[in-house]
Amino acid sequence: MPLTIDLENKKAFVSGCARGIGAGIARALAQAGCDVAGCGMAAADHENVRNFIREIERHGRQALYVQGDLSQPETPAKLMQVVQAQWGGLDVLISNAGRNVFKGAELCSEDDWSECMNLDLASHWRLSKEALPLLRNSKSDEPGSIVIIGSNHAHNTIPGCFPYNVAKAGLLGLVQSLAIEWGPDIRCAGIAPGFIDTPGNDAWFDTFPDSAAERKRTEDSHPVGRIGSVEEIGALCAFLASPHGGFISGTTLLVDGGRSALMQ
Repeated sequence: MPLTIDLENKKAFVSGCARGIGAGIARALAQAGCDVAGCGMAAADHENVRNFIREIERHGRQALYVQGDLSQPETPAKLMQVVQAQWGGLDVLISNAGRNVFKGAELCSEDDWSECMNLDLASHWRLSKEALPLLRNSKSDEPGSIVIIGSNHAHNTIPGCFPYNVAKAGLLGLVQSLAIEWGPDIRCAGIAPGFIDTPGNDAWFDTFPDSAAERKRTEDSHPVGRIGSVEEIGALCAFLASPHGGFISGTTLLVDGGRSALMQ
């Protein structure tokens, strides 16, 4: 019998769902049978949002999108109020939204620090806390699941990535705290992606005089010989949200193609 990930009729929420890693996660959850709600900064008529809705509905699932800025402390409560009104509960939360704030320790201002800590760390706590009653109201007999998307910068970083790396390191502790405080009825795990093939990474490669050469150099620096895909992160989220991931909680999985294992 083949091993399958079955999330049939479950309800999931994905922050930052309309582009990049978030869009890949939303698509994978729908493929596994989830109805998917999500949020982002884009307006509801933006092409990325229309693509998100089309992808979810293409798999016969229900899509729900709410515009919201998670850097604002009041936003998570407003998002969950909409989900509560539409669906009544949640089975899965994927807290994914974030932004690169690469300033370096000396040049980082107080505003840079606050912006980064607010979105890349505190918003994950706020969203999880507001989603908790909905996860506890799940109609499933299985524990509700939270997956927090961090970064390999939480484990190993490079010059100039402060304070982003500090915020991502904080997510390791957040995952641990939510798992031990909200278990056993809620599981919480993290994923720390490395280089993933997204428009954001393309924009970074384009800052180099020879973007193709820099991309090749980056790919060759990974033991697997390539960078990752949004489909791989999405599939791992679906696995963690399923019963197959039932013994995974309180830990963050580093998904970086072996790059951190290699002495650079």
